[in-house]
Formats: sequence, structure tokens, C-alpha cells
Amino acid sequence: MDPSSKAGEFDVVIVGGGPVGLLMAYQLQRFGVTACVVEQYEKEAQDGYGRAIALFPRTSEQLDQLDLIDPMLQLGFACRTSVTYKNGERVIPGRVWTFMENIRDTAYDFTLVLRQMYTEEIFRQKLNEVGASYYQATECVDFAVDETATPDGYAVTSTFTDRKTQKTFKLKSKYLVGADGGKSFVRRHAGIPFEGDTSEDKWIRIDGLVETDMPLNRSYGAIESKTHGNVLWAPLDHGATRIGYAYTPEIAKKYPGGVTEEVAIKEALEGMKPFKVEFKEVHWWTLYTIGQRMAKTFAIKDCIFLCGDAAHTHSSGAAQGLNTGIHDAVNLGWKLALTIRGITKPSVLKTYSTERTTAVEKLINYDKDISLLMTHKWPAWYKGDPEADPYLVLGDIFEKAASFNTGLGISYPDNVLNQAAMVPVAAAPGSRPPDVDLTTPGTNRATRLQRITLNTGTFWTIVFTGTINSTSPLLKTLAGFLEGEGKPLRSHIANSWVTISPSVGCSPYEALGMKPFGNMYYDNTGDAHEKFGIAMDKGAVVVLRPDGLVATAGPIEGSWLKEYFSTVLV
Repeated sequence: MDPSSKAGEFDVVIVGGGPVGLLMAYQLQRFGVTACVVEQYEKEAQDGYGRAIALFPRTSEQLDQLDLIDPMLQLGFACRTSVTYKNGERVIPGRVWTFMENIRDTAYDFTLVLRQMYTEEIFRQKLNEVGASYYQATECVDFAVDETATPDGYAVTSTFTDRKTQKTFKLKSKYLVGADGGKSFVRRHAGIPFEGDTSEDKWIRIDGLVETDMPLNRSYGAIESKTHGNVLWAPLDHGATRIGYAYTPEIAKKYPGGVTEEVAIKEALEGMKPFKVEFKEVHWWTLYTIGQRMAKTFAIKDCIFLCGDAAHTHSSGAAQGLNTGIHDAVNLGWKLALTIRGITKPSVLKTYSTERTTAVEKLINYDKDISLLMTHKWPAWYKGDPEADPYLVLGDIFEKAASFNTGLGISYPDNVLNQAAMVPVAAAPGSRPPDVDLTTPGTNRATRLQRITLNTGTFWTIVFTGTINSTSPLLKTLAGFLEGEGKPLRSHIANSWVTISPSVGCSPYEALGMKPFGNMYYDNTGDAHEKFGIAMDKGAVVVLRPDGLVATAGPIEGSWLKEYFSTVLV
């Protein structure tokens, strides 16, 4: 399909049709703005399998809230166990991947292993369903920003070349997103420095169908080797397996002619000793150099943004690459959409770069240590016994970073979105709230908070009533405020309401003694109130951002809501 034959104007043009670019476009279209994805390769023919494989719990939660996770669950491998082997013996307790066995307080208490090829296929299908434009074999060769354009004008003019016909055409957009990988054209053309370094360390990854005598071969594994580093053994979708190892200078000397598939297989078998491994099929393999780099900023000129590998690159040691890119896309998607629709103030969009750079800096700092230790080397800061086992330190780092690895503990600092709570709550503003169990009226069927508060590009204001009902002046005060001075908040297009009450009845109205705020769900056991840290005799109101993080919280009378939303909404 020739994009030059279609409408030449979009709200957002996204350069790069990998999973991050596809997810970005899907969200934008879902949230009511027009998006176009332009990919320079023919994706079905590029890297048939390979690349990213592991989706951790917070990533799965985010995809669930965007109605994307179900087809991925049908194809993926749900991994809940890990194993560490040294000299053929199982190490107990294990190291590195043991955090997978201790995931709590989420419906996604596992790592979803799904090769990137399948993830992209699902995202492309979903993108087609929402009607976003998608073009392959089309390369971005230039873009320029009109500094005089109005705030809602099409400030960016991008130039593309159809790689099949060599025809050149232009697209105009309000915003341009670079999701075009580590060698990002968008980043380079925007003049954004890519700071960091590349080491001399190289790793090999090889996927395929294997047979082995390793006892626990469908668990996420770490095989501790002095010659091949901390060898990765990852069970994949469709019964396949990935083996990953360090391609050290000592190994490289054995192959002056370079690395071939035969070499990759041979050294994988060496690294797995004393276990026997036989490849029945090889699906994909790669040799790559380790490094950590981050763009100096993820946004420039208020209309050019970077996501995923275009914004940051790091080793695959902690398997965070795609997870981090998805977190970028989710963070930016709703902010862009609500800005374009004129719903949120410009200061909201500016939080994208500051929030995500904060998270990525943490990842890169500990990825430097992880990648060295996995290669059986010591970081520069290590002053201990050089003859000690680096894998002991590696295991300690993974254990301490467990909440970061799963994504469940990632949080952002205070800003215009994340404002200090005025009542005690367990989850601080800028962090993930507990995904509590609730009951649906009538059917009494179980549901979850995250399934109720889907990411539809709206804030969610949740009224936890506690033991308060219509006889209390507090609920009456909130209702009165929302019928009077706060009436615009109740009906605002970017604000949805939910009531959570421990009172149970034949109808929400009778259980509460009044009309609830939005849909109501029962907290039969009081567990939801307890996990949120909300006192039963006082209740509270908690505001969630569209991406599901806590924005702020306050007393149930609610007049403070006006002040919060006046800083966020237009």
C-alpha cells in the first residue's frame, strides 16, 4: 500500500514498526487520535524468530489493561520456575532467576515467554483492527519542524522513500515518535546525543528445538560456566529453547574465520557441559556486542519523542529490553493522545522524558554490573577476593533488584501527575497500586481492579467507602460537591469513576443507600481496603493515572479533587 496515496496528515507519525512502534500506534488510535507507523524493513522477512522473549508481570499487566494479552497467553510459555546448575549439580537455593518463583500480588505471577516475531504479529493484527495506518519497506530520510506552527498545527514534515519503487513522499504530523532501534535515524537526525559506551564483550543467543538430559529443562535456567559465562537456558514458546552464552576472546581465538551457525551450536553444547544437548532444529541465532547507552533526552522541541531502543540500549542479561520499551510506549501513549485532544495541559506530556529517564538510568546502572558478572568478570567497584565466585554477587544483585526486574516496583517521583497523598495509602503516588480482588454485583463473580480500570486513556477516580454509607455526611459531602462546584469533574471526558464498598446488597444502590459514583464493586472481605491502607471508618478517594499508577489520594469529601485536576486537565 502506497502511503502517498492516502491522507498525508496524521496526529502522530511513528518511525519504526517493531513491537514498541506498533504498541504506540495501537494506543493512540484506541485513544481517539490518528497514527501512522512507517517501517523500513519487510517485517515478516526480517529476523524470523529471535530477539526479545521475556515479558515480566508489570508488562503483562499493562498489556492486559490495553486488551492485548489474551492472544499472547494463547501462544506464550508461562514460566514460574527457575534453576541454577554448577558442575552438573543443582544449586539450592538457586541464583539469578529465582525471583520468578516469588512473584506475589499480581494475576501475572509468571514470566510470559514469547518470541518477538509472535508478539509483533499480534500487535500488527490489533493495529489493523483499530484502523491505524501501517507501511513497510519505507524508510524515513528526513524530517523538519516548523517552529512557527500553532500548538495544534502539523509542525513536523517527514520525508520517506519507498524502498521498492524508490519514490519519495512527505507526511505531515503534529508529533513524530522514533521507535526505530539502537541506530535510530530519528535520534541522530534530531541531534540527540546517545551517551554511554560499548564494551568488547560479545554474547551469542541461539534458539531451536533441542533434546537434553538436563533434568529441569523447562525452567528458566542459569548454568554457571567459567568458560562461557552464566549460560542462559530459556524455555520458549512452541516447545523451543534459547541458549545464550558469552563469546569470550578465548573462544573467538578458536575461530579466526568468524562465527557461523555451526560455531554457535558447537560452543552452545560446550557451554552446557556436563549436560548433553542436541539441536533438532535451529530457528535463529545472533552474535552481538554488549553496551549501555541512553539518549540525553527522550523528547526535543516538544514534538519529537524517542521510545525503546531508540532511547536506550543495554544487554539482554536481565531480559529488560522489550519490557522497558513497552513501559516507554505505555507512558507516552496516553499522554500524547490526551494532549492532542486538548484534554491535558502541556506539563503532563513533559513528564514522559523525566519519568522514563529516571527508570532507564536505574536499569543501565545495574545492567553494567550484571553484564560483567554474567561474563565471569568483576565490576570496577569490586574490591573483594578476586578468586571468589562472581556468580554469588550476580545472584545477590538479582535478588535485590527483584521488584525492578518484575516491573512491579518501578515508580516515578513527584511531579504534576504524581502529587502527595493527603491521606495514608499503601501505594505512593507514582507507583503501582495493588491489583485487589473484588466482587461483581448480582453474579457475585470475582473480578480484579485492573480489569475494571482498563487503560482507555482516562483517569480513574476510585471511591473507597469503607463502612461509610448514605447516613454519613462524608459521602453526602462528596455527592454534593460533584453535583455542585465539582460537577465538571464527574462528567469530564477524561475522568471515569468507580466505587468500592464492603457493604453488600441486592443492588449497589441499596448496599450504599444512594447512587454510587460510577460502577460499584463489593469488597466483601475488606481485603481491598486493607491492601490500599485505607481506614474502614474514614474511607478515601484514590486517583489512578490512565496507565494504572497512583496519581494522588485524599479524604472522601472530595473537594480537593478540583485542585488536583485543575493542574492536570484543561
